[in-house]
Amino acid sequence: MARPKPWEVDDELWAVIEPLLPKIERRTRHPGRKRHPDRLVFQGILFVLHTGIAWEHLPQELGFGSGMTCWRRLAEWTDAGVWPRLHEVLLAELRGANALDFSRAAVDGPHPGFKGGPKTGRSPVDRGRTGSKHHLITDATGIPLAATLTGGNRNDVTQLIPLLQAVPPVRGKRGRPRRRPDVVLADRGYDHDKYRRLVWDLGVKPQIARRGTEHGSGLGTQRWVVERAFAHLHWFRRLRIRWEIRDDIHEAFLSLACSIICWRRLKKLRSRQLSLS
Repeated sequence: MARPKPWEVDDELWAVIEPLLPKIERRTRHPGRKRHPDRLVFQGILFVLHTGIAWEHLPQELGFGSGMTCWRRLAEWTDAGVWPRLHEVLLAELRGANALDFSRAAVDGPHPGFKGGPKTGRSPVDRGRTGSKHHLITDATGIPLAATLTGGNRNDVTQLIPLLQAVPPVRGKRGRPRRRPDVVLADRGYDHDKYRRLVWDLGVKPQIARRGTEHGSGLGTQRWVVERAFAHLHWFRRLRIRWEIRDDIHEAFLSLACSIICWRRLKKLRSRQLSLS
């Protein structure tokens, strides 16, 4: 049996996504051309996300529709707020399955090689090239809780509070939704007492490595999960270089990639439970 392609959407995943998509009623008078099926278009979006191919080069023989059709649908669903809701739904599923660990979180913000557009800036560490940064926060196991986009000239520490605030309220269990980790781990780039106080104000304990101290603090044995999550995130080729001029479209790809990582973790967990039953 052939292994499914990463952009192929199975019935189980589509059952999660379809209710989140806006319903478009076809006009009775002058209906025009029939709308391309949402499921095929979504697979076209995933194809671009995985391969990094230009929209205009999307192969027509795949049946996903034209690249412009997929781009328009991506913009439409982005305006409707589909991607943050999808991420929240999957995080709730993971928490309901006891797969989310809020005992600590890890943050990081590397600088990929991006092109221009909004939310860009001249990087102080990359020969002054204009670019953007992805900032990521994960739970203790490396599941993406939130990701943000800024200019390459923004210092990582300035995004520590926005990252913590970007974590959505995660349901999945009885009682109040969980939003804040108990502890947040960060490297020396986040070493600033002002931001330690701000983290404490959010009810989170900061564990941030001090500048000038020797390596071997032990944080790396727990922080590696966010670095692994970045490797998974940038496995999606469309995120390695910022081709989108519109920052909201690139952020849509970023949020969708986080959701796909969550879905894979959830599917692996379910497969393990089935094998044990």
